[in-house]
Amino acid sequence: MLANRRTRYNHSLEHAVRLAEQLQQPLVVLEGLGLRYPHASARHHRFILDGMADTARQLADRHVTMLSHVARHPGSGQGLLHTLGEHASAVVSDLTSIPLLRRLAAQAARLPCRVDLVDSVGLHPFSASDRHFPTAHAFRRHLHRTLPALLAGAPHPDPTQTIHRGAEPDLPDLSRWQFETPETLVALGRALADLPIDHSVPPVDEPGGEVAAQARWRTFLVDGLPGYADGRNHPDADTASGLSPYLHHGHISTHQMLADIGEAYGWDPGVLEPGGRGSRTGWWGLPAGPEAYLDQVVTWRELGQLFSWHVPDAHEWETLPDWARKTLDVHATDPRPETYDRATLEAGETRDRIWNAAQRQLVETGRMHNYLRMLWGKKVLQWSASPQEAFQTLLYLNDKYALDGRDPNSIAGVGWVFGRFDRAWGPERPVFGKTRYMTSASTERKLRLKDYLARWAPEAPAP
Repeated sequence: MLANRRTRYNHSLEHAVRLAEQLQQPLVVLEGLGLRYPHASARHHRFILDGMADTARQLADRHVTMLSHVARHPGSGQGLLHTLGEHASAVVSDLTSIPLLRRLAAQAARLPCRVDLVDSVGLHPFSASDRHFPTAHAFRRHLHRTLPALLAGAPHPDPTQTIHRGAEPDLPDLSRWQFETPETLVALGRALADLPIDHSVPPVDEPGGEVAAQARWRTFLVDGLPGYADGRNHPDADTASGLSPYLHHGHISTHQMLADIGEAYGWDPGVLEPGGRGSRTGWWGLPAGPEAYLDQVVTWRELGQLFSWHVPDAHEWETLPDWARKTLDVHATDPRPETYDRATLEAGETRDRIWNAAQRQLVETGRMHNYLRMLWGKKVLQWSASPQEAFQTLLYLNDKYALDGRDPNSIAGVGWVFGRFDRAWGPERPVFGKTRYMTSASTERKLRLKDYLARWAPEAPAP
């Protein structure tokens, strides 16, 4: 398990079950956690360990051998995958556009046995397009042509339900490696001090894993989704789904979301007609709330995923659109109204109350309100000595603190600040050039922020 770390609606697990039955071999599931991922911290580790414990519990009463490995020191998992692969009839894993996991999948592909990498991170497989798309509108047009046929291959809700009892696997000698139980995984998540990770970013109260993802999704489906279209931009409305970290870690599937929305609203994919014009609303044939949410979780999320698949170095400045880099370079030496160093930004101690609130929410909870994330990025562009510095600062803050940090979609969101998936805007402005301009004053006029600011930035900002 690399990208799809769950037991429900999991194409990769379903394929592995089917293959085990065809080969008449027992099924072994390996899920691991290393120490070398970018910004490895107590926050990220706890969330991932919660998910691993869920997976181990869910599979405990199925005819599956679960191997959960957590690295205690750098390199402690070295050789495990190769040792298993040497004795396996076949290995199944995930295709993913997350750079680190992509490299791990490439290692699996070199094993001396049959290796199947399953392309199923979203509704739209990477293989369904030979290119990425410059805008959300262009991608919507593509989705409207191709998605109806793709939805016919939805995964089974519970792929291990019918797996047959077989002989215990004839495993190689694995005594070099330590494996965890659900109980020790939970204990590790609560006692991380001995692991060589960043302990300055503490865990959050919110649990990770499939169980927590299901609970949050069910609550949102009933309480948040109906009013999502009107409330999603307003921090005080509290209609955000909060599912981005669970999607990032593979704890929940968009296939399940679509199936549950269909059941809740009496809808099925048969109403979709190929050949839509790329409109943001109306194509799904659903009420405004589900329409708006599906545009976010399908169009925007998978636009970023597909871009990172075709452009693996999407986190590099040079991958931004030519027009955007050109206009920002022209204005790179424009006087800034003020500048802040990274430490001041990290602490949320600027003279902008809304920005401070958004940054403090990120540091404390690992989340940031989606609309404010756009303003948050634009202000860092305005406050940095160069656009390149702003780009690196935003990636650093996002990846260090956000529970969905390092995700292709969050990398795409940072890129959007600098013109990715956008167009040139006028009038041309200092610092921003032709990239989209946002201000805290206009944001405060448009959004309901009173309760949000009272919670996250109750004091007046420094003069």
